[in-house]
Order: sequence, then C-alpha cells, then structure tokens
Amino acid sequence: MWLVTWLRGPPSVTVRSRPPAPPGRPGGTVARADRASRALAPLPDAVLRRREFECRLTEDRTLSDLVDAAGFLADRGLVTRTADCALPSLFEACHEEAYAKGGVGFAAWPKTKWSWAGTLGMRDDVFVLKIHNGKNVFLTTETIALADPACRAELARMRAEDPAWRRLLDYLADVGPSPLATVREELGLRPRELTALRYPLERCGALVSRQAEVEAGDGGHEHTSELARYDQLVPGTPASPGDPVSALGDLVVAGVRASVVAPEHELRRWFSWRWYFDAGLVDHLVADGRLARPAPGWVSTGGI
Repeated sequence: MWLVTWLRGPPSVTVRSRPPAPPGRPGGTVARADRASRALAPLPDAVLRRREFECRLTEDRTLSDLVDAAGFLADRGLVTRTADCALPSLFEACHEEAYAKGGVGFAAWPKTKWSWAGTLGMRDDVFVLKIHNGKNVFLTTETIALADPACRAELARMRAEDPAWRRLLDYLADVGPSPLATVREELGLRPRELTALRYPLERCGALVSRQAEVEAGDGGHEHTSELARYDQLVPGTPASPGDPVSALGDLVVAGVRASVVAPEHELRRWFSWRWYFDAGLVDHLVADGRLARPAPGWVSTGGI
C-alpha cells in the first residue's frame, strides 16, 4: 500500500527533456522528498483502517465488477489508474495478480481486469485526463468542474505559446474530435511526431485522448484513440474564466478527501500544474479550514 510505501520514501521522478511548464518550474529533489517522508509521524490505527476501507486497500473490499468500479469512482471523486501515490487507485482496488509476474508497464496491470480502465473511461459521466503528471486520472462530473478553469487556462496558454501546438489545436477546433490516424494523415505527421506533440498538451489538460470505435473494412468495428481539445470534451463557455490557482487548490482538497489522509509533501506532485502551486497553498487551505494536519507531515480534510 502506498501509505506504507511513502513511509519508506517516494520513488524517483523522471524529468522530461521538454517539460510543459513555463520557466520557473518549482522543483524539489528526491533527497528532499526522502527527508520529508522520514519526518512523517505515525498515524492512529483508526485512521489507517478508515483509509484502507475507503480506498479499498484490503482484499475483502475488492472491486467485484464494473458497476462496483463506477461506484468506487463516484464515491472517491477521483482515482488514478495505477497506484503511484496516496490517491486511490482503480487497479490497486482490483486486488488481482499482474498479467505477468514481476512485469512492468502493461504487464503489471491486473491479469483479467486490465480492460476496466478503458471501459470505465467510456462512460458519459467519467472523464479521463492525463493531468496526473502525464498519467491517467479518472474524474467525475463534480471533480472535472474543479479542474475546468486550469484546463481551459492551459488550453489558451499552450495554443498561444507554440506554433506546432496551435496547429494541432486549431485543426481539432475546425474538424472536431478525430482518430489518431486521421490527424496524422491530415497534418502530415509521423507517429513519433504526433506522440511528441500531444504529450505536453495532454499532460496539461489542453488535449484529451479517448477510446473510440471506428468502422473496420470488414463491416465491423475496431477500437482506436480519438483526440479532442479539452473544450470539446467539456463543451460550453463558463460564466467567468475562473482562476487556475484556486482550481488547483480545489482539486488538491478533492484529492485529499479521496485519499482520506496523505503526506503533505506529496501534494505538489499530484497534478501537472506545479506552476500554479503556490508555496503557501497548503497553509492557506488549512487556515481556511478546508484541510487539516492530523499529525506532523500529514493532511486530511478533517474529521479523522
């Protein structure tokens, strides 16, 4: 369980050669994170048991089917696909052996329930974004509304910042959500070029990739990925633009609620938009009564 793993120290962080963040990205070395994790105070057993129950970390709480998985997401508000932090994880709650023992990547996914992530993501009330530092996070109608101002701000920023990003985003604005093969053909891009182009856009929430069915040559259907701008996934114009810094704070609070309790030093790394993470954000959330510090090094939403 990641609650225990963090007491031993977090994993290393891979830094991309072209980070999507503007200059002045807040950092923090792995060594500093290790020192922070060692400073975590022990938590009462009652708190650990509540986290185990709510995040389905014990086998008696195993997700039984897709309906149960959808209920888990609805209850928590947001979940990651694989376990990599204190946030609840869809695959961790499956409690199923990996497809390949000792495997990494896809091979580490649940042996028979690996397809649940894709199926869950195709529901109309589920939104899957790669704003968890390039990894998938599943959001509900309520939590996508919290992320909305930051995603729209990033869409505008990235379109203005880079001509190649603008070309892709404007193409999708003109033709609508499109299969990967169509985008490559229309824009004259090789697979690697499109992958490099879309990665930072998806990581920041400006672009979204979704599973879609397309007609096959034999009259049947085949699955592919479809690219869409964020404002095509969540259409409509907000009454006001919204503040991305406040939006990140709202999403952090939602993440802590979903986790029951989390290491405070971890919060900065939950979402891609570290440039919106003000140094005093957590202190402000505590002062406003939206977060609490139940023990040194830990945060919760109170009431534990």
